[in-house]
Amino acid sequence: MKILVCISHVPDTTSKINFTDNNTQFDTNGVQYVINPNDEFGLTRAMWFKEKQGASVEVVTVGGAEVEPTLRKALAIGADSATRVDAPALDGYAVAQELAAVVKNGGYDLVIAGRESIDYNGGMVPGMVAAMTGS
Repeated sequence: MKILVCISHVPDTTSKINFTDNNTQFDTNGVQYVINPNDEFGLTRAMWFKEKQGASVEVVTVGGAEVEPTLRKALAIGADSATRVDAPALDGYAVAQELAAVVKNGGYDLVIAGRESIDYNGGMVPGMVAAMTGS
């Protein structure tokens, strides 16, 4: 079984959040980032399939080089491989398009995504990926 887990790179909820430029820009200084907790639940379930059924687990996220630590953590948890789609995560639709392209070209038996990310709480990416891939 080949499993893809979609993960998000989000600010840790214990980080102090500040804004700059007249409160219009998110200040990333001093902010720690983690795997989105809802996505980490999915990764944990994928690890169960790996242990019980010998599944292979790949994780994917959309973003620049700043998401690399999040991918490395997923690998440390037990994912077999990690893919970074080098594109800006501008909004849910853009992220869904990038993830749908990975899904379409990957031949996965199961795609797991968290119900929503804790940064924007949109909850729309998994449904859009499913619609875009005909799943």
